[in-house]
Amino acid sequence: MIAFLSGVVRELREHSAIVLVGGVGYEVLCPASTLGKLSAGSPAELHTRLVVREDAWTLFGFADTDSLKLFELLTSVTGVGPKLGLALLSGMSPSALAQGLLSGDSKLLSSVSGVGKRTAERLVLELQGKVPEHLAAPTVGGVRQRVISTAGQDAVDALLALGFRDAQVRAAVSELLSQDPEQSADQLIRKSLGRLR
Repeated sequence: MIAFLSGVVRELREHSAIVLVGGVGYEVLCPASTLGKLSAGSPAELHTRLVVREDAWTLFGFADTDSLKLFELLTSVTGVGPKLGLALLSGMSPSALAQGLLSGDSKLLSSVSGVGKRTAERLVLELQGKVPEHLAAPTVGGVRQRVISTAGQDAVDALLALGFRDAQVRAAVSELLSQDPEQSADQLIRKSLGRLR
């Protein structure tokens, strides 16, 4: 089992990275969020999962252990293979995905390309009680946040009053706060509306 790779990125492709480790180049399939953190010629550390099939050995890589944990949970669901798990992690941030699973928001999950209504409902049914709650909190500067600011809570309340779904609202506000924790409620509402519509 290859659990971790530490090396230099030789090449970035559409869905994967070639990482040079000890003279061997490993092709690692990664979600968009991980690929966005990599650059050719720079060092990389990836948490990995090796998936062995009759016709192929495929290495999947993630920038953090939370993404890897979500990938493992997603692929434990019947009918959800590694490529669909990767698509879900590419379609939204790990915290937004975890929030969607915890709150049972199958509509949010089915908004990801390739995820149908039945698959989204099965994911919610099988994983709602299995996703650790800390995964739904956003990270700021590498530190996982547990509390939304007062402005963030005001923005969440206002957006919920407009009829948006709880998981979508919290995911949008949390992501905006992770980019700039000092934003006002008005700024958060305006920016969230652009994402939610």
